[in-house]
Amino acid sequence: MAAVIKLIIFKYYQPATLLAIFAFWSLLPAELATNGWTIVTAAICTKFMILGLEQVNERHAGWRLTRAELLSDLFYFVMFYTVVRWAGKHWADTPLLSLKDALGIHTPWLEHAPLVVQVALIMLLIEWGHYWLHRAMHNWYPLWLTHAPHHYVRQLNALKGAVGNPFELFLIGLSVVVFLDFSLTALFCAGHMLGTIAAFSHANVRFNPPRWYSAVFTTVEAHSLHHSVEYEDTRCNYSCALILFDRLHGTFKAGEAVEVGQEGRRHMGIGETLLYPVSPIIAWVKGRMVSPT
Repeated sequence: MAAVIKLIIFKYYQPATLLAIFAFWSLLPAELATNGWTIVTAAICTKFMILGLEQVNERHAGWRLTRAELLSDLFYFVMFYTVVRWAGKHWADTPLLSLKDALGIHTPWLEHAPLVVQVALIMLLIEWGHYWLHRAMHNWYPLWLTHAPHHYVRQLNALKGAVGNPFELFLIGLSVVVFLDFSLTALFCAGHMLGTIAAFSHANVRFNPPRWYSAVFTTVEAHSLHHSVEYEDTRCNYSCALILFDRLHGTFKAGEAVEVGQEGRRHMGIGETLLYPVSPIIAWVKGRMVSPT
């Protein structure tokens, strides 16, 4: 009986969590639903909840979180919620909002639409942009240099979505949504749901979701294939949250990968991750400094 209950829980855990998140933002008092600290606190708590599930229903022993791996992941996690978020607010959102006002773009009717409609539209728009940006990162070398460090992770867990170069994390924060007048509650709710789905898709948890969920949302099975050890095998399943876009654009691939990483699964440290986008320049400078023999 216990095994059956566990199977049912982990079958419906992901869709149930998304419903709970929507209910949370729907019922939250306005002063909390529009407070920036609410979304930060809720998102962090949700990710650590998923991390806890890895201790209850582990997917692969090879992805088990070690102390060193946890400390490294926490560095990127803190960097994302401090440096990257600050840069996104001051270097992207503020100038883009100024541009929006200068161009006279106003859509006040959007914030009066039902919350479920707003959240659905925000999620679709953000993921549509992420999908094409992600594909570009795999097809244009300068962008690949920003994204590549994320593919050097050698295991998946709920915190791995934040592991990468800060410039890449800044880029994926950009969206056309900033030009539209959605309510702050809807933006926070959609962001919370997208971040949770992305955490699920990186989590070392043995989920067995309903078929309809796997058809619309990205699962760890699909996303693990994107982290395959062979670079050519990574060129599929670009959507971190809505695998629906891969299905629509012919880039979906079924299956699952157990071994993840690049270059023989070599480790990439924090220093190399931060400097990787400028590594060709560093190599060129070093080459110029070497005296001819």
